Amino acid sequence: MAHDADVRVAETVSVVIPVKDDAAALRRCLRALALQSRRPDEIVVVDNDSTDESAAVAAAAGARVVECATPGIPAAAATGYDAAAGSLVLRLDADCVPARSWVEAMTAAASQRPDASVFAGAARFADGPRRLRRPLAAVYLGAYAAVLIPTLGHLPVFGSNMGFRRAAWEAIRAEAHTRDAELHDDLDLAYHFGERHRIVFVPHAAMGISMRPFGDRRAFRRRVRRGAHTVISHWPADFPPVRWMRLRMRRVLHARGVPTRRRAAS
Repeated sequence: MAHDADVRVAETVSVVIPVKDDAAALRRCLRALALQSRRPDEIVVVDNDSTDESAAVAAAAGARVVECATPGIPAAAATGYDAAAGSLVLRLDADCVPARSWVEAMTAAASQRPDASVFAGAARFADGPRRLRRPLAAVYLGAYAAVLIPTLGHLPVFGSNMGFRRAAWEAIRAEAHTRDAELHDDLDLAYHFGERHRIVFVPHAAMGISMRPFGDRRAFRRRVRRGAHTVISHWPADFPPVRWMRLRMRRVLHARGVPTRRRAAS
């Protein structure tokens, strides 16, 4: 018979999907979620003022539809996190196709790593020229990590495939920039999560992502511009050498059992 200390409380899982005018892709995403080896306890679709049938598609698939009239992914995603009831919140985009084991892999990571609060999954391109999917994904995600790990001082998170404990979201909710539509919400979350929470990579949490944003030069330039805007919005407090020193000091104090204060909201 297992001792009480060995018994772990099972995670309840909420999947959050922000969407705006992407009904066809959302239908495919929800179909993949319905086939998960470990079904989520709820799916929250945040309708960001769509003019197409995105909300109807979500409701027909059994998802809980939450409205968000404030423009931009940061506001829509935050609305979903606030509405989520699960102890573990998973996030993907409407044009993503999760592997059948995605929820199971994320849930297992949360169970196996009680020291971690944030979980970053892997990704591959699910559309576009087949022979280019793997190498382009490696280049894109490799560049993403190569730029952001030195910028942040730790692993980044990727909005198309991430998870976090609800308690971690509640701890940084007041600090997150949720009203600036020109921010990359996942990069903003990485800044705030990384202050006090351990982020771990979950290689088996596979996700198919769309190549659509890279087929439009203007859309690609907008992504780069938003990334720069997100980084600069956190300066000077998070200018890399300043941030590295602060995080290192936090780790030293934490290892010695000394309590540290949370950084003031930006």
